[in-house]
Amino acid sequence: MRYQVTVQPSGRQFTAEADETLLDAALRQGLTMPYGCKDGACGACKGHVQSGLVDHGKAQTHALTDTEKAAGMALYCCAKAQSDLSIECRQITSANQIPAKTLPSRIEKLEKLAPDVIELHLRLPASERLQFLAGQYIDILLKDGKKRSFSLANAPHDDALLQLHIRHVPGGLFTDQVFSTMKVRDILRFNGPHGSFYLREDSPKPMILVAGGTGFAPIKAIVEHAIAENCQRPMSIYWGARAKVDLYQNALPEQWAAGQANIRYVPVLSEPASSDAWTGRTGLVHQAVLADFPELSGYQIYACGAPAMIEAAKRDFMAQGLPEEEFFADAFSFSSN
Repeated sequence: MRYQVTVQPSGRQFTAEADETLLDAALRQGLTMPYGCKDGACGACKGHVQSGLVDHGKAQTHALTDTEKAAGMALYCCAKAQSDLSIECRQITSANQIPAKTLPSRIEKLEKLAPDVIELHLRLPASERLQFLAGQYIDILLKDGKKRSFSLANAPHDDALLQLHIRHVPGGLFTDQVFSTMKVRDILRFNGPHGSFYLREDSPKPMILVAGGTGFAPIKAIVEHAIAENCQRPMSIYWGARAKVDLYQNALPEQWAAGQANIRYVPVLSEPASSDAWTGRTGLVHQAVLADFPELSGYQIYACGAPAMIEAAKRDFMAQGLPEEEFFADAFSFSSN
């Protein structure tokens, strides 16, 4: 059975299968609701069921009392629909609505995506979940008190494992470890989420998403979130790299563009190798955007990459009419200290 759920006061709707929790159904379809443990223990996802019937599942009594159940309250991480529902729940639309947490995590997988890029998969303790907005980052906490920031490459609905794209910085305190001694089951502590780089869902404007190198990570999260919520805004994705090998997940945006009528993908290489036999766009990635969009006043731009790229992109995009408030950026700076 499949049921329709209406969320008040936003009026947004999603469908829930009889065997999935309301929270999982909402996240799967791109609706960002408050939650914490995802296990019926913390009460962060508690809300009022205005009409309809739910199965409360494994909700723990200290988080949801019998009196609260009788009053129509439910824990959305445990509750399953038994009819069409109207529920009350605030939608999370800005980063300051999500508190940062310090959590341990275990390395589940280390996957080499390119000679100098590893995708790190982190698993949280069974009783914990990290709530975040697509595009945000976490700080890996090192033993000496230093920290390293990495964007989350997964969308919020796909949070069983946290994905980080880590480029090797020779001599880098943390990245040297990732590429040499770090192994599956090692424990890492982190704090997050952080950052104001996330999808502004209240805008109808077409989007241009610009990634440089591993700046693809948060762009990936934003696009996958937009697809999950069936966002129909036009999305033009530009990914700039030196050579073809540096487009380390090139098949993924190609797949998005092939499967979604509103998505266009343009890879751009600045120094293609002779062995690449590259026939695509060349040069600086933000200049490819300028060539394709001589008038930017009606767009939103999300850009992530090296500070020099971000600075040049903002300057040149604004010169072609982009309103400053429609430029959202995350500058990746690398430290070896």
